Amino acid sequence: MFEIRNLKVNYGGIEAVRDISFSVPDGSIVTLIGANGAGKSTTLRTIAGLVKARSGKIEFNGEDITNKEPTYIVQRGITLVPEGRKIFADLTVLENLKIGAYLRKDSIYDDIEWVYTLFPRLKERHWQLGGTLSGGEQQMLAVARALMSRPKMIMMDEPSLGLAPLIVKDIFKIIKEINRQGVTILLIEQNANMALQTADMAYVMETGEITLSGKGEELLRNEDVKKAYLGS
Repeated sequence: MFEIRNLKVNYGGIEAVRDISFSVPDGSIVTLIGANGAGKSTTLRTIAGLVKARSGKIEFNGEDITNKEPTYIVQRGITLVPEGRKIFADLTVLENLKIGAYLRKDSIYDDIEWVYTLFPRLKERHWQLGGTLSGGEQQMLAVARALMSRPKMIMMDEPSLGLAPLIVKDIFKIIKEINRQGVTILLIEQNANMALQTADMAYVMETGEITLSGKGEELLRNEDVKKAYLGS
C-alpha cells in the first residue's frame, strides 16, 4: 500500500533523514520508535508534504507522491495527527470535525456519527470549545478530525504524549479499533512498550537511519531494544 525508498531529508545543513526505506502493508499498524531527534517526525511531515524530500521516493497505492502538496496528500487518502494535537482551541468539537472534512464534497454527517461512536466523550461535548477539553479529549478530537477526511492511512505523531496512563490505554484501544475498521496506521510513539505491543511491524530509527526492524512482538523481546527504549 505504502512504501518509502531511499528517502533523504535535510533541515538546513543537517541531514535529518538518511536514506531510509520501509513499507506499510494495507490494513496494518506500523510503528517507528527511537529517541527524540532520530528523524521520526520529520519522516511523517515529509510524507504529509509539509517538508520537502532531498531525494528518494514515497509511493502510495502505486503512485509517486514525493513532494506533493499537503492538500493533494489528504485527497489521496493520507492524514496526519500532529504532535501536540493542534486542534482549533476557539472552535467547538463539531466545528473542528467539520474542518477535518473540508476537502469533501459529499455529506459528512454519517461520518460525524461514526467518529462519535468511536469517541462517545466527544459527542457529549460537541458544543464545547476545543481549548476547554482535557488533554486526553483533545487527543481524541485530533484523531477524530483526521478521520473525517475518510483516510486510507492515518499517521499519528506521539498520540500518548503528556497523557495519564489510563488515558493512554484508552487511546491505544481506539487505535486498534480504527485499524480493525479498515484504516492503515503509521505510528510514532514515545511509549515504545505500548507501540510494540500494538504494531504488526516496527522500525527503530537512530540519528536519521533505520537501524533495526521486525515484528512488534519480536522487538519487544530484543535485548538492545529493551535496554534502550523499554527501561529494562
